[in-house]
Amino acid sequence: MSANAPDAGAVTAALRLRIVGLGGSLAPRSTSLAALDRVLAAARGAGAATERFAVADLDAPPYRPGRTPPPAIERLCAAVRDGAAMVWSSPLYHGSISGTFKNAIDWLEVLAERGEPYLDGKLVGLVATGAGDHALQAINSMEFMVRALRALACPLVVPVARAATVFGDDGAILDPEIAADLDRLGVLLVGGARTLALGAAFERRLQGPHAAAANVPSAASGPVDGR
Repeated sequence: MSANAPDAGAVTAALRLRIVGLGGSLAPRSTSLAALDRVLAAARGAGAATERFAVADLDAPPYRPGRTPPPAIERLCAAVRDGAAMVWSSPLYHGSISGTFKNAIDWLEVLAERGEPYLDGKLVGLVATGAGDHALQAINSMEFMVRALRALACPLVVPVARAATVFGDDGAILDPEIAADLDRLGVLLVGGARTLALGAAFERRLQGPHAAAANVPSAASGPVDGR
């Protein structure tokens, strides 16, 4: 093995990575949450650990700069900080993501000064469900948010149109093509996150012991534009 290759600890960490899911709605039967669960199940099948945060369970107050994060938000932020990748799944509301989902994302501002800022360098998979044919509009909104948080969007996105006909009352997916796309996204996230983790470990070995101090980016240009 090359002297600059990632060490055994980095390889083990890449194999044991964790994917964090965030999504759902306040509806009693949330199709976006059912879609999220399918992606996370596929990620577990590919060997990753997963953790799911439903926006309804967060019960988060509106984000306000300086407001103390409630315990559920602290748990979310800790999981995101330590996770290797995320899955976001929002319903389409009036041409964009839901307000509750956006509020949960706004609370990630807590991560601005906790280690590497925000989602720096993490991979994010995007899913949206819509009652009509325009779920991709929610994904377009999320892609802007991914970049603002310094993350990378997975190339495969899954917009689910006419979601009421795709999901059964128990959350089961009735459309095999949608099920396959959600499964594929989970597998791609795990593979991509492993590649990024091993690449980062390799880069640290190349740059030597001073790399970490030299490469921590400033949080000054973060996603919160106004206070």
